[in-house]
Amino acid sequence: MPDYNEYLERIFDVLKPFAKQGILLNEESELVTELGLTSLQVMELIEQLEDHFDMSIPLNILPDIRTVHDLAQALEKLNP
Repeated sequence: MPDYNEYLERIFDVLKPFAKQGILLNEESELVTELGLTSLQVMELIEQLEDHFDMSIPLNILPDIRTVHDLAQALEKLNP
Protein backbone atom coordinates (compact mmCIF):
# COMPACT_ATOMS: atom_id res chain seq x y z
CA MET A 1 0.00 0.00 0.00
CA PRO A 2 1.59 3.31 -1.04
CA ASP A 3 2.20 5.92 1.60
CA TYR A 4 2.22 9.70 1.43
CA ASN A 5 5.83 9.86 0.23
CA GLU A 6 5.21 7.38 -2.59
CA TYR A 7 2.23 9.41 -3.76
CA LEU A 8 4.33 12.55 -3.53
CA GLU A 9 7.18 11.03 -5.53
CA ARG A 10 4.83 9.89 -8.32
CA ILE A 11 3.11 13.27 -8.46
CA PHE A 12 6.50 14.97 -8.83
CA ASP A 13 7.41 12.55 -11.65
CA VAL A 14 4.20 13.30 -13.53
CA LEU A 15 4.51 17.06 -12.98
CA LYS A 16 8.17 17.41 -14.04
CA PRO A 17 7.28 18.32 -17.63
CA PHE A 18 5.02 21.10 -16.35
CA ALA A 19 7.59 22.73 -14.09
CA LYS A 20 8.56 26.04 -15.58
CA GLN A 21 12.23 26.85 -15.81
CA GLY A 22 13.50 28.19 -12.51
CA ILE A 23 10.57 26.82 -10.49
CA LEU A 24 11.33 23.91 -8.20
CA LEU A 25 8.54 21.47 -7.52
CA ASN A 26 7.75 21.05 -3.86
CA GLU A 27 4.82 20.08 -1.71
CA GLU A 28 3.47 23.62 -1.72
CA SER A 29 3.61 24.00 -5.52
CA GLU A 30 0.18 25.09 -6.70
CA LEU A 31 -1.12 23.04 -9.60
CA VAL A 32 -3.03 25.76 -11.43
CA THR A 33 -1.69 29.13 -10.32
CA GLU A 34 2.01 28.24 -10.06
CA LEU A 35 2.46 25.41 -12.57
CA GLY A 36 -0.22 26.72 -14.93
CA LEU A 37 -2.02 23.42 -15.41
CA THR A 38 -5.20 23.64 -17.42
CA SER A 39 -8.29 21.68 -16.43
CA LEU A 40 -7.44 19.16 -19.16
CA GLN A 41 -3.91 18.76 -17.81
CA VAL A 42 -5.26 18.27 -14.29
CA MET A 43 -7.52 15.51 -15.63
CA GLU A 44 -4.53 13.92 -17.40
CA LEU A 45 -2.58 14.07 -14.14
CA ILE A 46 -5.45 12.37 -12.31
CA GLU A 47 -5.70 9.71 -15.02
CA GLN A 48 -1.97 8.94 -14.81
CA LEU A 49 -2.15 8.66 -11.03
CA GLU A 50 -5.21 6.39 -11.24
CA ASP A 51 -3.43 4.13 -13.72
CA HIS A 52 -0.20 4.03 -11.75
CA PHE A 53 -1.81 3.31 -8.37
CA ASP A 54 -4.71 1.27 -9.79
CA MET A 55 -7.27 3.40 -7.98
CA SER A 56 -10.23 5.62 -8.73
CA ILE A 57 -10.05 9.28 -7.80
CA PRO A 58 -13.50 10.87 -7.46
CA LEU A 59 -13.78 14.14 -9.32
CA ASN A 60 -15.67 15.77 -6.46
CA ILE A 61 -12.42 16.05 -4.46
CA LEU A 62 -10.72 18.19 -7.11
CA PRO A 63 -12.10 21.57 -5.96
CA ASP A 64 -10.35 21.02 -2.60
CA ILE A 65 -6.97 20.28 -4.18
CA ARG A 66 -4.75 23.29 -4.72
CA THR A 67 -1.22 22.07 -4.05
CA VAL A 68 0.89 18.95 -4.57
CA HIS A 69 0.55 18.33 -0.83
CA ASP A 70 -3.25 18.52 -1.05
CA LEU A 71 -3.23 15.94 -3.85
CA ALA A 72 -0.86 13.52 -2.11
CA GLN A 73 -2.86 13.80 1.10
CA ALA A 74 -6.14 13.17 -0.77
CA LEU A 75 -4.69 10.06 -2.44
CA GLU A 76 -3.49 8.74 0.91
CA LYS A 77 -6.98 9.23 2.39
CA LEU A 78 -8.59 7.44 -0.55
CA ASN A 79 -6.32 4.44 -0.14
CA PRO A 80 -5.76 4.07 3.63
